[in-house]
Amino acid sequence: MRLFFPSQMRGHDWFIMLERFVYPLSQRISMALWGIGSAPRLSVRWVCAVAGLVGVLLGGCASLPDQVVRRYSEAHRDVADSALARIAAATLAETDDPSTPAQRGAVSGLRLLPGGDDAFEARLALVRAAEKSIDAQYYLVADDRSGRQFLRGLADAAARGVRVRLLVDDLNAGATKGLLAEFASRDNVELRMFNPLPVRTGSLHSRVLLSLHKFDQVNRRMHNKLLVADNSFAITGGRNIADEYFGRSKPANFIDMDVLIAGSAVHELSEVFDAYWNSALAYPLQSLVDVQGMAKKRPAVEAGLPIEFVPRAAQEEVQRDGLGAQLARQRVQLRAARVRVIADAVVHPEPSSPDVAMREGSVMRANLELLQSARQEVLVVSPYLIPMPSMLDAFDAASAGGARISVVTNSLATTDEPLAHYGYARYREKLVRMGIALYELMPVNDPRIDNYSGAHQGSLARLHAKLAVVDRRWFYVGSMNMDRRSAHCNTELGLVVESTAMAGDLVDMIHREHFDASYSVRQRLETGGIEWTVPDGGQDLRMTRDPVIGWAQRIGWSLLSSLIDEDYL
Repeated sequence: MRLFFPSQMRGHDWFIMLERFVYPLSQRISMALWGIGSAPRLSVRWVCAVAGLVGVLLGGCASLPDQVVRRYSEAHRDVADSALARIAAATLAETDDPSTPAQRGAVSGLRLLPGGDDAFEARLALVRAAEKSIDAQYYLVADDRSGRQFLRGLADAAARGVRVRLLVDDLNAGATKGLLAEFASRDNVELRMFNPLPVRTGSLHSRVLLSLHKFDQVNRRMHNKLLVADNSFAITGGRNIADEYFGRSKPANFIDMDVLIAGSAVHELSEVFDAYWNSALAYPLQSLVDVQGMAKKRPAVEAGLPIEFVPRAAQEEVQRDGLGAQLARQRVQLRAARVRVIADAVVHPEPSSPDVAMREGSVMRANLELLQSARQEVLVVSPYLIPMPSMLDAFDAASAGGARISVVTNSLATTDEPLAHYGYARYREKLVRMGIALYELMPVNDPRIDNYSGAHQGSLARLHAKLAVVDRRWFYVGSMNMDRRSAHCNTELGLVVESTAMAGDLVDMIHREHFDASYSVRQRLETGGIEWTVPDGGQDLRMTRDPVIGWAQRIGWSLLSSLIDEDYL
């Protein structure tokens, strides 16, 4: 019988296991040692320091370099003569949306990218069209087909004289260090790692364990996703660069959402990128490893890869109407909208008290303000949902204002983060009692899901999109999950958009793609508790426990979650 083994987990899962289990467990130990209901902050750090000391001894006192040369640079402003700038200007001049009059302020042009094929092709199209600069930052760039094709596109751009700046979070980069080093060895390419772990060799498991003496540093991850080409077009949203985000993986693919942007919001996104790029947490890869030496041992990113991205036969419209084809026609399909760019600070403010330590970041605060403003309808889509008091207050405020609230998240059968799911499960009944319509994605190969995510038939669809729509007028899209990790630990990036046309499209999409493909979680009026229902031949099929998951898995994760302090979920 297999209940739970860390070796069965993905690399990111394993880190989350440490962050959500080891550190909170040390807090519980310190509480026991002090014999009080809640341990002073000093005692928590003391216990972690002991664990960190062990890491130092085992890791050989690993540390990051003190003297790092970071060449300061900014986004190019002199791009008006580039093809992308001319296309953006011409498109925006023709873009009109009666719901967003020009007198309301600067207007940008946007296009939703729900399909994986379309989202990947759009990235490659911008990379191919860039003439001056490409700026990209991602939590993950995988060493798989999508990652190598993306890097090949960037390498080709650099070879024709385009300045390429790539910022990657360091947590998962150990598995791609050879690929990244080969890429970084090229002319016109600058590659920096965000908040690198002190231990540079070994598996992710060992690197994190041996870096626990720097826990607060290790815990600050860059979750942003952004690509900017010639400071004229940008793509941001929920997708990292890996096969499972573009419907090219088995056994599971992510349902996600990105947005293509032109106009004033692009310049604001470039400023966000510059702030991260020039920060003290961004280390040039050359300061961490022998780039040239590693590059010689690694085949070039071009090896064995086709030049063009070839979409599935079912997505031939991408070739006909995708961004590449539109750029060739000198016009891009966009809708006018007012856009507010929101980004977390690169460095979380040093807390002076435990209360300040749990303060929400800028992106979470903006989302909660948006929810509180609702008067008619709120739709929230988040793969991980772990309410905190301020989030529950925002739901209460929206409900008191007359808004109907619906939330879609993963079920235990579709989530890739079971520990996070159990943090959410503690609040399910409370959310339902608050009158929130709660939905959990079903683990089925529904063609509607495949159409939304670009997932292959036969692959499990997992929810990864991060959306909030308010009163069919405003919506949020970005990298932030509705959980405590996104609020307190990660850096996040997103947009708050005013557009009745696109907000209405998102509402229709959520109803069409999610509600019918999800369990409805309701109160059990007869016996209390909750139940999962799904239409079945004209009647509702009712279940009284998490569907599909076996009892052994349920018990294993439940026992483990009982040891987790939810402040670290």
